[in-house]
Amino acid sequence: MAIMRFSPPYVPAAEVARQLRDRGYAVLAPRDAAAWVGAPLAQLQALASDWNDLEPDDYLKDGGHYRRRRHACFVAEGVRIERMPHRAHWQPLKYNALHGGMQRWFAPVRDATVAQPAWQLLLRAVAALAQAALMPEGAPPVRWCIEAHQFRIDTAGGVGRPTPEGAHRDGVDLVAVFLVGRSAVRGGETRIFDATSPAGQRFTLDEPWSVLLLDDARMVHETTPILPTGDLGWRDTLVLTCRREHFLGDDGQ
Repeated sequence: MAIMRFSPPYVPAAEVARQLRDRGYAVLAPRDAAAWVGAPLAQLQALASDWNDLEPDDYLKDGGHYRRRRHACFVAEGVRIERMPHRAHWQPLKYNALHGGMQRWFAPVRDATVAQPAWQLLLRAVAALAQAALMPEGAPPVRWCIEAHQFRIDTAGGVGRPTPEGAHRDGVDLVAVFLVGRSAVRGGETRIFDATSPAGQRFTLDEPWSVLLLDDARMVHETTPILPTGDLGWRDTLVLTCRREHFLGDDGQ
């Protein structure tokens, strides 16, 4: 049976902030993502091997064993990036009905990963975009709290679920979902919806270092399950979230 694939609605790097303001989302092809980040594409691609050393996610309430991940927190103030002491990832139930309300302590992102020049540029890029696209023109610089999540979803159990919580918002300001790579899988379709209307888009990110950028206040998102096309399939992503001034939970939200 033929598998239907919807191509991503890519925009040029120069239009990313305008598209995010106007539509609530923007999708960049790998070379445009590299241009936006300010790193050679090869430098981004060199990060991919770090996804071979992720730790199991022991908090999956559906009983699955298909997700491995690492997590870290940073604060961006202008071009300055500071890594914060390792902390739990927390979301309220209103944003994650499956795993909300839990203090989830994931393995930290490796120091060698954070030291990569491309990693630092990725963090600066998302913070700068959040400032440019989501704050009023002329607003003073904001302290952006960034959470970084390395994910590998695999099909060892027959099916992998990138978003077991279903369609959701994350409770932040900006969400960036980078496809790091995928192998021997079908599915994994990205679906985004306007939070206040039925309007939506569906497409498949399958080019390494393409990226989906979302105004989290305006858009709901999910990714459909992946199924194997060989002995073992996997899908790797880097998710960066930006929230102004406070990490989720630190201000009672």
